[in-house]
Amino acid sequence: MTLRIEQLAFRNFRSYESALLTSLGDLTVLVGENAMGKTNIIEGVQLLTALTSFRHATIDQLIRHGCEGARLQAQVSDGNRELSLDLALDGKVRKYRLNGKAKHPADLKGLVPSVIFTPDDLDLVKGPTAGRRTALDTLGSQVNKNYYVVRRDYEKVIRHKNRLLKEEAAPPLLEAINEMVVTAGAQLACYRAALFARLQPSIAEKYRQISRGRERLTAYYTPSWARSGKEPITPYPGAFPLMTFTRDEAREALARSLYERAAEERRRGRSLVGPHGDAIGFFLDDQDASLFGSQGQQRSIVLSYKLAEAAVVEELLQQKPVLLLDDVMSELDGARREALVDAMEGGCQTFITTANLAYFDQGMLSRAQVVELPLSV
Repeated sequence: MTLRIEQLAFRNFRSYESALLTSLGDLTVLVGENAMGKTNIIEGVQLLTALTSFRHATIDQLIRHGCEGARLQAQVSDGNRELSLDLALDGKVRKYRLNGKAKHPADLKGLVPSVIFTPDDLDLVKGPTAGRRTALDTLGSQVNKNYYVVRRDYEKVIRHKNRLLKEEAAPPLLEAINEMVVTAGAQLACYRAALFARLQPSIAEKYRQISRGRERLTAYYTPSWARSGKEPITPYPGAFPLMTFTRDEAREALARSLYERAAEERRRGRSLVGPHGDAIGFFLDDQDASLFGSQGQQRSIVLSYKLAEAAVVEELLQQKPVLLLDDVMSELDGARREALVDAMEGGCQTFITTANLAYFDQGMLSRAQVVELPLSV
């Protein structure tokens, strides 16, 4: 059964000295002017569910100015279980607890999954591909605990390799670190390809529904070893079919590419081959959406991607994710708002921020818990 958040409590988190939200239901609308702390609540919920922050904040930034630590708590229930999630921010450390017992973040991944949609996500199509990789990995880390561990290990290896390249380390040292790149990188690429294979048809279908079939969306994922050695590259339709491969095939391809581009990596002083160089993108009727898609089309792609994320979470974890929507209603037109509302009414618990309640019909507001900010202490 799906776990739902019934209560939230923050202390010394961001702008909040103290905050308490109780009796939370299916829909919570946080309304207030800018700089009133709406986004801080969304970020707090994400830290307790996805165990990450879309702002990529340091711990110091999460703690209220002048305070030594912060604490976030959520009471969650599925009708049978009552669980308490606790995050303590102390100095440079994040400490999670479940029902009072210390837990490693990997152990809590997927317990209460969430999907977040912010105005910054509207750059998912036209922005750097690193943002698309991060979005895919954030999802993967929630639906597969091993995905989270492998991604973390791979990022450590690549940071170490880049230091060796900058220091012009001896070839034997680089060969040794490349073995670690192959081990972690091949596994991460396999996880990504498998996850994207689940996302791809759902993204296309969600887009077809939103656009009413006016154009066809194709999404692609291409590992670094299958890309051109020149950067940047512009993919073309059909160049990157849905790629599937075994771990051994990935290891072989990655090792071969590392060998072929070893001299180039040494010359440029940075790692060029591995999952950090994978490509993810979108085509509309055989044209690169990042270059030729209108603003409306690009926003429809992002919305389709987020709705597909929610569908995949439910498919893999057998529970609906929490939807976290930060001031996105003002960025969408009527048809796209309608598609988002349909998702909200599909059974997902939703937290949404806005400065204007006019974006919501009275029927929806009558079913929502409307919280006006700033909160009274």
